[in-house]
Amino acid sequence: MAKPDIDSPYPLTADQIARFRRDGYVKLKNVLSADVIEHYGPIITSEVYRLNTMHLPIEQRDTYSKAFLQVGNIWTKNETVKEFCWGQRLARLAAELLGVKGVRMYHDQALYKESGGGVTPWHADQYYWPLSNANTVTAWIPLQAVPMEMGPLAFAKGSHRFEDGRDLGISDESEVRIGRSMKEHNYPLDDTPFDLGEVSFHYGWTFHRAGPNVSSKPRAVMTIIYMDEDMRLSEPSSTAREHDRRAFAADVEIGAVINGKMTPVIYHAA
Repeated sequence: MAKPDIDSPYPLTADQIARFRRDGYVKLKNVLSADVIEHYGPIITSEVYRLNTMHLPIEQRDTYSKAFLQVGNIWTKNETVKEFCWGQRLARLAAELLGVKGVRMYHDQALYKESGGGVTPWHADQYYWPLSNANTVTAWIPLQAVPMEMGPLAFAKGSHRFEDGRDLGISDESEVRIGRSMKEHNYPLDDTPFDLGEVSFHYGWTFHRAGPNVSSKPRAVMTIIYMDEDMRLSEPSSTAREHDRRAFAADVEIGAVINGKMTPVIYHAA
């Protein structure tokens, strides 16, 4: 059977690119077909549960661990997941939104918010990344529709230019401090649901959060983080960034282009 289409170009408009760069994120309808999600979703899900190492009951976890089951680098464990993560449609969108010739995958990461899972506190992803510039984008890929009760990803519009709070990882403190800053500086909140096949893209420095999952089903989401193919590795300035360097760029010298075995070029414009 032929694989579902994950490679053909998505008809991205100039307005959508402008909105992404102005707001720090964009939500795009019908990026993935129902066939694509039906084909890859169950395989990703089975790998998430096979590789998951968090087995404490939700009520015994800290805030970070209540937010979701988190499993990364799944593409290195399963050929079908690798095929999905190397899909050209998503990678081309990332490159066009960033305005670069090509993108590498920094890493993949499944974020499964279990039934009863708590809030994902306010944060910016790039807090964790030892990267030389801001040409990064996270594709947030729901494997089902995400109504409000499941905790859709919510963005503070324009917050990728706001620097206060970039020193905070996901925590109770980040939820309070960044949430307060977003209100005080009048960054509008977009917490709208996601339709089946809808995918969002946000800059590494865009502040975002998600509500709890009060539904009876897990909120299954795959993410792929892309970076400019010319991104360089910066000296890790925190324990979190040193952890990422070891996980994703252990074979790359500080200051060099991040062209290691874990960070392949996924898309390059012809």
